[in-house]
Amino acid sequence: MNIKHLEHLLALADSGSFSRAAARCFMTQSALSRSIQNLEAELGGQLLDRIGKRNELTPLGCEVVARARRIVLEASEIKRSAELLQGGGGQIRVGLGSGPGALLSTPLLCHAAEQHPDLHVAITRGPTELQLLQLRARQLDALVVDAYSVPPAPDLHLTSLGYLPGGFVCRAGHPLLQLPRVSISDVLHYPVACIPLSDEIVRLLVAQYGSAADPQRMVTLQGEEVASLIATVERSLAVYLGILAAAREGLQAGRLVQLHLQPPLQAQAHFAYITLQGRTEAPALAWFRGFVAQVLATA
Repeated sequence: MNIKHLEHLLALADSGSFSRAAARCFMTQSALSRSIQNLEAELGGQLLDRIGKRNELTPLGCEVVARARRIVLEASEIKRSAELLQGGGGQIRVGLGSGPGALLSTPLLCHAAEQHPDLHVAITRGPTELQLLQLRARQLDALVVDAYSVPPAPDLHLTSLGYLPGGFVCRAGHPLLQLPRVSISDVLHYPVACIPLSDEIVRLLVAQYGSAADPQRMVTLQGEEVASLIATVERSLAVYLGILAAAREGLQAGRLVQLHLQPPLQAQAHFAYITLQGRTEAPALAWFRGFVAQVLATA
């Protein structure tokens, strides 16, 4: 059976249109039609019902499409494994969550530019839910994200990268620093800046500080880019809540100061390296995994 015929059928099933499927496959509509007809002849049954301008899968077509997706993916993996064994793994496409992105993006790009100039590195940022979809669609090779945000799934391989402490941070000279003892109620007099938090971290915050610490009530400035949140804190009376390592430069320079609440915050970020179960690891990806572990170990 010709894999290309199956790819053409999948393109048609996904697009619902011969014109769009032909464009996606970089072929003419007549060539696409012949490919589908050849597949139908080989299988001995009709795969599509052509109803006016619409194309609907027949019961046989639905069954073939379901199996074809697995076959095409397996064929792609076989080709990819062969390329890796021949040394063709000079590209990585990785997704970074908000916290990992703040710590890893610049060091990764700088190190690749200086030490591996022939390596193609593509970094994607965004919500973990979207990045998981991209990983499963083979648009990304690996993720480094908040482990608490990833529901267990049999198709995912998760490697823990350790834990990083979280905390509250304000700018130098902030009024909160004049208080002998800082409580969560004191912090709530000011805007709180934070990335979207996992349910596990939300549970820990509420358990420690009560319902007032629920991010839906407490957080007034939210975004995926940690650097923007920290820059806002440096220039305003806002208070940052997140991993302390992301604010290290400002803390060491004295522009930022950690707030030591009573009781002390116990929440920690748990980062994980995630790939699809069963995928062959490219040499470049093995380097990336080691680099990430090294950077986070010293964060």
